[in-house]
Amino acid sequence: MNTQRPYLFLIKITLFSLILSALPFNEAVLDSSPFWMLLLFSYWLIYFPVRGGLFTALILGTLLDILQGDILGQNALALILASLFINKVKQSFFVSNLSTQQVYIFVAGSIYFCLFFATHILIHGFNDNYYLLLSPLTGAIAWPVVRLLLSKCKHQ
Repeated sequence: MNTQRPYLFLIKITLFSLILSALPFNEAVLDSSPFWMLLLFSYWLIYFPVRGGLFTALILGTLLDILQGDILGQNALALILASLFINKVKQSFFVSNLSTQQVYIFVAGSIYFCLFFATHILIHGFNDNYYLLLSPLTGAIAWPVVRLLLSKCKHQ
């Protein structure tokens, strides 16, 4: 496999993720939607054997911080720690069934959510936005579709 091909695929899914994150929906749908960057980046981490995944997570998280106007480093730290978990369970992803993969994605989304929410509370205080609690669950539910679509796109 060409060494540039995984990074070209990463650029494509990053642009797609940034577009999905910037779509203008109402606030309830946006807050309960999956962490798109985490889902697409997790697929890339799992199915492409490349080095530098944590540095890539830092860059992608910083891009997401800039796009969303969040605290600089908030998404980057959350994406790095969720990526560490994905790297830890990477070998079992290949032998796991779809429901076990969804559990792994749920745990990674929960790690991302906890860090994102903790920094949000520290800076902005607590608001009554309970839709954010659904993000790890919607990410796990969306994982089979994401995996199917990206596996079709990977070979083109």
